[in-house]
Amino acid sequence: MADEKRIGIIGLGIMGKPMARNLMTAGYEVAVYDLFPEPVEELVTDGAILATSPADVASKSDLTVIMVQNSPQSMTAILGEDGVVVGADKGQLVVDMSSIAPLISQQIGKELDAAGIDFLDAPVSGGEPGAVAGTLAIMVGGTRAAFDRAAPIFDATGASAVLCGPVGAGGFTKLANQICVAANINGLAEALVLTSKAGLDPETVFNAIKGGLAGSNVMNAKAPMMFARNFQAGFRIELHLKDMNNVMDTAQQMGVPLQMSAQLQQVLQALCNEGNGTDDHAGILKYVEALAKVEVKK
Repeated sequence: MADEKRIGIIGLGIMGKPMARNLMTAGYEVAVYDLFPEPVEELVTDGAILATSPADVASKSDLTVIMVQNSPQSMTAILGEDGVVVGADKGQLVVDMSSIAPLISQQIGKELDAAGIDFLDAPVSGGEPGAVAGTLAIMVGGTRAAFDRAAPIFDATGASAVLCGPVGAGGFTKLANQICVAANINGLAEALVLTSKAGLDPETVFNAIKGGLAGSNVMNAKAPMMFARNFQAGFRIELHLKDMNNVMDTAQQMGVPLQMSAQLQQVLQALCNEGNGTDDHAGILKYVEALAKVEVKK
């Protein structure tokens, strides 16, 4: 185990709470904080240390992990008036594992550096199942020294961690991941709608194409959900929309046209407008079905 034996976790939602549990199982002393008391009370009952604010978490930790919803929440948790920057000692490492805009991560990194605090942006892929199983894919931006310090934490929460470049590189890589995942799901939905309209069984189509070039982890995970019409969320549409909003905001600031990403953003927004935001993102199928007036099912 690294020198950092005391770990703080800020944000105990569907990702943060199981990650905290995995760190506790790995033998770390874990201090926890969330705006909602229920997950805090649950983890404290099981042996975590109660913290009353992000600053309090940092004061009780050698390394502080952030797992919140989006850029404004990360800014508040880290740089706010009762944020991590207030409670952290110089030389402490802050690891933001939230999926936020990478240009915001770069801003956070600069302000922490000025305060003598090390920083990594380290968003993850794998959703709630990966957080529970400790098999997340972790995309990291920062220095090699900071990455090496955090490596045991990544080992306890993920199956892989890759240093992608300086601060912000993790976020840019996560945006790339989210573009590819959304495009894969949308393409799969169109394929199953087309073949269902032709009278084919979608499971048979899936089994026929999954071993070829079209096969992917996305297809293996989402096709069975689609033809079983199981849209219970592992990763919610509304969260994927948040990520695609970050894609387009970042692309606009950098002057990069992303035609397909813009279209996927609109698909996800339309689904949220129809009340489907809490569905799994396999529910992109519903958008394609509505256009074609075809239902995919066994």
